[in-house]
Amino acid sequence: MHSPGGWVFRIENPATVSFLQSVGKPGHLTTVHVSTEIKMASPFGFFGELFRSEFWASVLFLIGVAATITVIVLLGVIRDWWALGVLGMLMGARVLNVCVIRLRQDKDGFKGKKEGDTQGDLLIVLSQDRWVRMRGGVDDIKEVTAGQWLREPETVESFAVSFATLLVYGSAALAGNTTTVGSLLLALLLLFCAGVLGLANAATRTLHMFDRVVAVSEGPKKYGCRLDMVKDMIQVTDREEWALNMGLITQSVLNDEVRRASTGTQDMTLVHRGSHSRLPIPSSGAPELPPGGTDLGINNGSNLELGLSGSGKSATSSATDVAELPRDI
Repeated sequence: MHSPGGWVFRIENPATVSFLQSVGKPGHLTTVHVSTEIKMASPFGFFGELFRSEFWASVLFLIGVAATITVIVLLGVIRDWWALGVLGMLMGARVLNVCVIRLRQDKDGFKGKKEGDTQGDLLIVLSQDRWVRMRGGVDDIKEVTAGQWLREPETVESFAVSFATLLVYGSAALAGNTTTVGSLLLALLLLFCAGVLGLANAATRTLHMFDRVVAVSEGPKKYGCRLDMVKDMIQVTDREEWALNMGLITQSVLNDEVRRASTGTQDMTLVHRGSHSRLPIPSSGAPELPPGGTDLGINNGSNLELGLSGSGKSATSSATDVAELPRDI
């Protein structure tokens, strides 16, 4: 909040941070786009929507379901009722956990003031030097960054989760009563489903949350160091206050860059932080800056987000910091 175009705030939603960490790459800048999810009518309903958005992840998911049905049929053929009971307990525990998660989705949480069709542009600095640029409508970005994905569980929901845990422990206790073939089928099914689930998660490249879609729009772009990335983004946005506010660059480094550039041309202009005014470089040497100091904003968060849109609004959160820049990018 040090200048009209460089607000600093934090990302609250841990699910969004986790997704950005998965698509980010150390030493690279990845661009993602946030948009409103368009739901198309499909004769297959929910499964048709899954195939449309994430084909390979959906195929792997259905393979796991088919494997479970196959094992149920085989256990019925060999009449291993204990194994069927154990598998039913495991499936019941999974169903309870899924239902609780769907009930805990915080769709009505605080998302800030609506801003219409205003476009936003954020630079997110994650751990391990992973940088993500998030673009899209401001309202869409707020939906996936503000607030949290899951609210705190209520008493009944906590009881359901505890009961699901008890079912898992009970299934392990009763597994000794199954036949040798039944035990082998259960073990193979658990190993196979674990592998398929891991592959499905790896094949998922988009985040679907609150009727919004976060997808990678530009692949990772490699930089030699973070300062090179910051200088490149300053050139793209034509503003530098966001980098100063976040402590990604110092005023002395900016001044050195201006002096170095002024030796090559006498017709360049300098955008001064806060005023966004273009100042001609005199032929005598260094550029003339308007009076007044510059503030240096330092943020110590592990996950930092810099807004490049400059909406003039500010937000606070607990996971990442953000500074806004102009929207004429």
